[in-house]
Amino acid sequence: MSGSMLTAMDLPDTIALFPLPGALLLPRAKLPLHIFEPRYLAMLEDCMATKSRLIGMIQPRPTPSGAAERLHAIGCAGRLTALSETEDGRYMITLTGVSRFRMGAELPSEGLPYRRAQISWTGFERDIGLAEADPALDREGFLDLLHRYFEATQLSTEWGSLKDAEDELLINALSMLCPFQPEERQALLEAPSLALRRETLVTLMEFALREGDGGEMMQ
Repeated sequence: MSGSMLTAMDLPDTIALFPLPGALLLPRAKLPLHIFEPRYLAMLEDCMATKSRLIGMIQPRPTPSGAAERLHAIGCAGRLTALSETEDGRYMITLTGVSRFRMGAELPSEGLPYRRAQISWTGFERDIGLAEADPALDREGFLDLLHRYFEATQLSTEWGSLKDAEDELLINALSMLCPFQPEERQALLEAPSLALRRETLVTLMEFALREGDGGEMMQ
């Protein structure tokens, strides 16, 4: 399935929403997903019929028990770039991050089983186009922290291929791979620049290491 670059002119004013706690998609990064719920199978079918083939990944916000599900203000739209069907009727898809967006008004269902909303792309212009760089990245220090974090959390250390990756791929892939809490993932998503995302990522890893060393856990 072609993943040709979208331009700002191609971005629609409304988008189908896929609320998923803990799911983080970032511009130019790839997110694999299993689709099996009927409402999202319908969304997938409708998505494939559009020119942009965009799905808006967004996290629900914590709500009191029994309250209607609210969504965060900012999500990230992904273009459907790969799709395969399993024998039991599920779909394996890949979304490639295009741009973050800000939620507007949700649209009436009009008989559709999934949620849609008016959205704004304003403020996320840097998401469209070339990858960002992080000139202030201390790669050696960053990789040392990463090594300690992976050891402490007993994560697979098969991240060697990332060591030589470009700044954006390194930082965004780790932001998506590390087992952070949904609110922490939202902070990574909303970071205005790659440098600030890296700073947030470093803070989260350092906090996890301090906590693992017996530091007091923040409530």
